[in-house]
Amino acid sequence: MKKSDLNRTLEIAPTQEIIYELKVQQAMTKQVITVEPENTMEDVSRVLEKNQHTGMPVMKGKEMVGIVSIRDLLHSFREGKSSRPVTQWMSMNVTTLYADEPLIHAVQKFERTGFGRFPVIDRKNKELVGILTKVDIIRCMLQRLEINYHDLESRKYIPRKWFSELDCDRPTLSLRYHIDGANFEKAGEVSSKLKRNLQTLGLTPDAVRRIAIACFEAELNLVIYTEGGELAAGIEPGKVTVTVVDNGPGIPDVELAMQPGYSTAPDWVRELGFGAGMGLQNIKNCTNEMKLESKVGEGTNLQFTVFT
Repeated sequence: MKKSDLNRTLEIAPTQEIIYELKVQQAMTKQVITVEPENTMEDVSRVLEKNQHTGMPVMKGKEMVGIVSIRDLLHSFREGKSSRPVTQWMSMNVTTLYADEPLIHAVQKFERTGFGRFPVIDRKNKELVGILTKVDIIRCMLQRLEINYHDLESRKYIPRKWFSELDCDRPTLSLRYHIDGANFEKAGEVSSKLKRNLQTLGLTPDAVRRIAIACFEAELNLVIYTEGGELAAGIEPGKVTVTVVDNGPGIPDVELAMQPGYSTAPDWVRELGFGAGMGLQNIKNCTNEMKLESKVGEGTNLQFTVFT
C-alpha cells in the first residue's frame, strides 16, 4: 500500500480533534435548574415542563445530594405518590464531571453509562458549576466548527517548503517538551503547543490533527502514571516521529495494555476523570507506525510516526 493510500485510511475528522481540545466547562450549561430535597415530585414535574429538561440536580444549600430524572418522575406517578418529597425518588449516587476535564472523557462517559446528563463540579471546592448534556456537546462542537471554518477561510492552508532549500542529506527539526507528572490541570498543554508549532511549519491539517490527538493521549499517560517525562517530535520531509519517554513504573504486560478499556489507573485517578484505558489504542488508530517498549521499574519508551 502506498503511503498516500495509508494516510487516507487514517484520516481523522475535524470533530475528533476538537473534542480533544475542548474542556467540559466550555460546553456545559452554567445556569443550572435545581430543586430542593423538600420539593415534591409534582414540583419536579412543573419545573421540568417549564424548562424543557429531562432531569436536574437536587441541592441542599451548596451541597448536591442527588439527581432526579424524568424516569423517577414517571415512577412516582405510576405509584400514585407524586406528592411525596423528591428525596424518596432521586438517585443519591451521582456520577459527576469536573469542569476542567477534557470533553472527550465526557463523551466516553456518556457512551459507557447511557446517562442523559452529568452535573459538573469544580475540582478544587467540589461545588456545582454546571450541567452537561449530549445536546450541550453538539451545540459546542457546532460553534467551534464554525469558528474554525472562518479561521481557515481567513488563512487558507498554504504548504510551506521549509526543508527544500537546505543543503543536507536528511534535514530534521527537533522539538522537545517536558511533561510534569500528576499535574492534571496542565494536562494537554504540551500537545497544544506542539500542534501550534506544526501548523506554523505548514503541515497539512489532517497530519496535525492525528499528531495532536496521539500526543494528547501520550501526554495524559505520563501525567496519570509517572512522575513526568519528555516528549520529542522529529520533523522531516514526509513524516513526523514522536518519542515519549518516562522513568515511571513501567508496563508489566504491553500486549494487555493495548487492549481497549484496560487500565491500571488507581481509584483516585479515576475519580479525577482520567484513566479510561483507551489511550494507547487511540494512539495506534491515529498513527501510521507505533512502537512501545517498557520495563517494569525502569520506564516506558513510546514512539509513533505520522506520514505527512
